[in-house]
Amino acid sequence: MKERFIVFAGLLGVLLAPTLADYNINVNDDNNVAGSGQQSVSINNEHNVANVDNNNGWNSWNTLWDYKNSFAAVRLFQKKSCIVHKLNKDAVPSIEALDALAKEKKLQEKGPGGPPPKGLMYSVNPNPVDDLNKFGQNIATMCRGIPTYLAEEIQGASLFYESGKCFRANILWILNISFCGETVEN
Repeated sequence: MKERFIVFAGLLGVLLAPTLADYNINVNDDNNVAGSGQQSVSINNEHNVANVDNNNGWNSWNTLWDYKNSFAAVRLFQKKSCIVHKLNKDAVPSIEALDALAKEKKLQEKGPGGPPPKGLMYSVNPNPVDDLNKFGQNIATMCRGIPTYLAEEIQGASLFYESGKCFRANILWILNISFCGETVEN
């Protein structure tokens, strides 16, 4: 009887390991005309967090999507700042879908297929956030020690925001996010 239990527990561990594991997926964007560099995606199913690193020299950035707390943050290395916003679950793929999309992108050799990416636009409040803990431990850890600003989603386009005073993050050809305001101006 003990042997059957050990075999069953071993099989269960083998089957569950991929669902609880962390995934690291590198997406090399050598053919991108916009020059967004190389992106890597890390998915932590246990903590319900996805992390996208965009390595492009001084224009590098990192974004963290905390599905459990429904917040996201982007750290802009050139600006030495963080921007936090509510996670738009209608536009941002679920953590399971993100995993599948990232793996699908890794398999593609010549650009993205399928529908055009969704777009989100945010207005960044120029007043720094005073308490990072309200966004959850993951975002608080990522943004600790640098100026952090709260952004609110803008519905519809505006001429002011289309004038180029925005920071744009294109994530795996599935989501284009623009952060607009004086804290992100060039």
